[in-house]
Amino acid sequence: QVQLVESGGGLVQAGGSLRLSCAASGLTFRTYNMGWFRQAPEKEREVVAAISRNSGRTVYADSVKGRFSISRDNIKNTASLQMNSLKPEDTAVYYCAAMPMTSDFTLATNRELYDYWGQGTQVTVSS
Repeated sequence: QVQLVESGGGLVQAGGSLRLSCAASGLTFRTYNMGWFRQAPEKEREVVAAISRNSGRTVYADSVKGRFSISRDNIKNTASLQMNSLKPEDTAVYYCAAMPMTSDFTLATNRELYDYWGQGTQVTVSS
């Protein structure tokens, strides 16, 4: 049974930082590209960042470039999202997701290509 479990969300003031973690089990983690998505109330789920299975490539949403950093540890089966200089518009539920290596990483922003999803963690940024 595949499980992706996010942690690290919370309430932070604008300008602050949070680090989200995603613990994966039940899958061969190193064979999956990993992504972080977010969904704000009444908005569609959108990609935040993605990382290829060997960490060689990353992609970021324009809105988070220079502020967020995605990483992974294929030994510990974890993926992380370091979020700095947080803004109120970053408030959302954040999800990690796994995309099989058979999918083209250049399409990593497409949520339809992800097979597995976590339950999400709430991030709230106050102004």
